[in-house]
Amino acid sequence: MGHHHEVHRVHRAGWLRASVLGANDGVISIASLLVGVAAAQMAAEQLMLIGLAGLIGGALSMAAGEYISVSSQADMESADLAREAHEISVNPQGEHRELKQIYIQRGLTPELADQVSAQLMAHDALQAHARDELGISHNLKARPLQAALSSALAFLLGGVVPILVMLLAISRVQDAVTLSWIISAASLLCLTALGAVAAYLGRAPLLTSMLRVTLWGAAAMALTALLGVLVG
Repeated sequence: MGHHHEVHRVHRAGWLRASVLGANDGVISIASLLVGVAAAQMAAEQLMLIGLAGLIGGALSMAAGEYISVSSQADMESADLAREAHEISVNPQGEHRELKQIYIQRGLTPELADQVSAQLMAHDALQAHARDELGISHNLKARPLQAALSSALAFLLGGVVPILVMLLAISRVQDAVTLSWIISAASLLCLTALGAVAAYLGRAPLLTSMLRVTLWGAAAMALTALLGVLVG
């Protein structure tokens, strides 16, 4: 009989979410910024300066936001684990009954639930309560630095795309409207590809993932282009 092997991706949830979010945000933010500024008839030098400023500022903002958010989650997890460890030390029988009741609610018989909770608490009581009572596991544990670095790097990689497209097109295209269309089209193709990659890595519906990010990106670029035209 062959070995049964399943591939799960839940352990990638933290960095995958931050990376995909960062790349999408990089493309949408910088493309929208460039499209809006180009629609306002600004010079090429101004476009480049604004694009680079948006790229650096956006990456730092993403990193700071992710670090603060995930650090708050990590602090709450640590506080919950410390409180649970204290409860286990002062009232092990009560914690045993609590864990037993969790397993009964999940479908085990009272006798089996009692045996399972006793064995798991004997092996590692805090880990058992962290996983089954608090919902904290090693795979899903908050990692602030990893999330911050993933977000910043992904934003930079995503935001570089519309800037490179602008650099390639600006020497050949003098019309601001045409330049805006070129940046928008290339950025939307990039967003579609990112949606496909995210769907593949997370085993999510391909078309839904691609349409979701592409449509939101198109809406953002259209609104900033309209604002640029009105201002310009």
